Amino acid sequence: MLGNRKTLLYQCFLDFHIMCGALDVGLLNEKLGDRKIIAARAVGVRTLDQLLHAPMESVTTEAEAMGITVGMTGVEALLKMI
Repeated sequence: MLGNRKTLLYQCFLDFHIMCGALDVGLLNEKLGDRKIIAARAVGVRTLDQLLHAPMESVTTEAEAMGITVGMTGVEALLKMI
């Protein structure tokens, strides 16, 4: 339960995502790996601006295959996704 917190999700086109800590990258990799979801997660962000400038804390296997790495900012990750 997130309580009063807002869930931040920036969706680039249809299949590329960066999101706040609510994103479960482990689930995407382990249980939904066949869907080849390209996503990255930042923690401790509350605004879109923070999400875009925060370092990515974890990324899916498919995101890694595109060159998106942990520590990359949201902007850098999105530029790799397009």
